[in-house]
Amino acid sequence: MAYQTINPYTNEMVKEYKDATDQQLEETLQRGHELYKTFKKQEMKERAKILHQVAATIREKSDELARTCTTEMGKLLNESKGEVELCAVIADWFADHAEEMLQPDQIETQAHGQAEVHYQATGMIMMVEPWNFPYYQMMRVFAPNFMVGNPMVLKHASNTPSSAQLLADVIVEAGAPEGSLTNLFLDYDQVSKAIADPRVQGVALTGSEKSGAIVAKTAGEHLKKVTLELGGMDPFIVLDDANMDEVCDIAWRSRLYNAGQECTSSKRFIVMEKVYDEFVESLKENFSKVKPGDPLDPETTLAPMNSKKAKEQLQEQVEEAIKAGATVEYGNEPIDLPGQFFMPTILTGIDKDNPVHTTELFGPVAVVYKVASEEEAIELANDSPYGLGGIVFAGDKEHGAELAKQIETGMVFVNSFRYSLPEIPFGGVKHSGFGREMSSMGLKAFVNEKLILKADHPDTDNLSSGLVASQTLKK
Repeated sequence: MAYQTINPYTNEMVKEYKDATDQQLEETLQRGHELYKTFKKQEMKERAKILHQVAATIREKSDELARTCTTEMGKLLNESKGEVELCAVIADWFADHAEEMLQPDQIETQAHGQAEVHYQATGMIMMVEPWNFPYYQMMRVFAPNFMVGNPMVLKHASNTPSSAQLLADVIVEAGAPEGSLTNLFLDYDQVSKAIADPRVQGVALTGSEKSGAIVAKTAGEHLKKVTLELGGMDPFIVLDDANMDEVCDIAWRSRLYNAGQECTSSKRFIVMEKVYDEFVESLKENFSKVKPGDPLDPETTLAPMNSKKAKEQLQEQVEEAIKAGATVEYGNEPIDLPGQFFMPTILTGIDKDNPVHTTELFGPVAVVYKVASEEEAIELANDSPYGLGGIVFAGDKEHGAELAKQIETGMVFVNSFRYSLPEIPFGGVKHSGFGREMSSMGLKAFVNEKLILKADHPDTDNLSSGLVASQTLKK
């Protein structure tokens, strides 16, 4: 597998990296396993101090981190800066709150004694992360697992090796012990080998549906826990009493942020017929105002896509949609620049037989549907193999929340842009994967939920009744 930094704005190769050897993988696994045993004896407060220092070091190096990310995968510089700051926020939050959230839970029980559930580290975690948010994807797994005491080995995307190595180096520079997070330029056979290794106890993957299925199969064969954050076709529902100024201001941003290359981008706009024409005209106007150019230039508002391959794949999907009856309301024209730019495009007239009705468009293409009722809107929102996130705009937020309850996704935001914050759980259902990252759920994704029951004396008076007693008597 070729790990290369290719600038998607200039199309020039910046740097190439050598693949990791099997010996490097073995050394990493052994170092991480020894660190796991050390972490078990260490007070969590010590790791919290280190994680706060990680946040501080990220902020000190924010310019270098942001520019590396933009050069490598093309996102706007201000978006890269926002991603870097979010990583620092995540690190600080888990450093502040992890110890409290990992305190034992008391359980009321009929048994004679005190029952508690303790949350303990399990061992090394294999991380497989994507290119579209190269730092954020790393940090939302690293920060909670570092606090738990699970060392990590990382296989990042082949087109963002510089970002992966830079953040891994920053984490060590900040004081994290060697082996806390090790970035290796692995091939998929080596990933499978790592998952099979008994020193690895879990796998966290964010990526494509295909990659998720392969990793989940391998993890299942070796009885390893796995969390998957995969694709999305997030609905953006607009009711006829919604504040259209707010809707129009957020809709285009929700589609074009990160050049539309985001699992939780709003990809399907489901709009009540009363406000449909207004919505489409506004989306056209806002799409027409974006300025493509150098993503390092603050004046640029449309970034290139991450690669030539991604751009060509999106173009093929749009052409297939048009052949199947879609109408191009705006866009789908070439941009006369050398980078991998894709003109923001609006498609309408999509029926259920159109391939884009059930296929994710990972780029700046919006699909807009007109509906006559809220029931139709919900049915359409749920008519998808994916179930990651969604947005609902309604005049009454409580009514919007009632609709949100009916949407088959892991997250729904009412009258708001979507958020990614450490205290909010992130994840989906259906083909969008399973498990959660961030929040207390993400903190406990790879812990041993150990029951400890402390009895004053054996309950010999009740040995002849109950499931536990009957199992004891059988022995």
